[in-house]
Amino acid sequence: MKFRFLLWAMGLLMAKASRNNPAFQQQLADKDLVFQLQTLDGKAARHFIVKDMRISSKSGAHTAPAFAIAFKDAAFGFATLQAKNKQLAFMQGIQDKSIQIKGNPALVIWFQGLMKYLKPKKKA
Repeated sequence: MKFRFLLWAMGLLMAKASRNNPAFQQQLADKDLVFQLQTLDGKAARHFIVKDMRISSKSGAHTAPAFAIAFKDAAFGFATLQAKNKQLAFMQGIQDKSIQIKGNPALVIWFQGLMKYLKPKKKA
């Protein structure tokens, strides 16, 4: 349940950033694709639609995403996406096959670059 909520919240944050953050919008330029985050068994999945420099999301699996990141289970997916060092958590997960990437790996790197724009701003 936490994993599904996190994916939903990520969708909201990315949708807002795609409307209000010029740096985030620049990352979306020339992109027209669908990507997906899910569990390996496919029970928990959410796909994200990138079109016209905007991101929207829908629950469930997409038939043909440009790339999909599949976590071994919802608890592991939640822990990985909440890790302090997400890049290290992803690399370890990929190495021990707890995370599988389907589709274009270059787009996965692009997606990880998007994540830095979703961090809350620190108060001065």
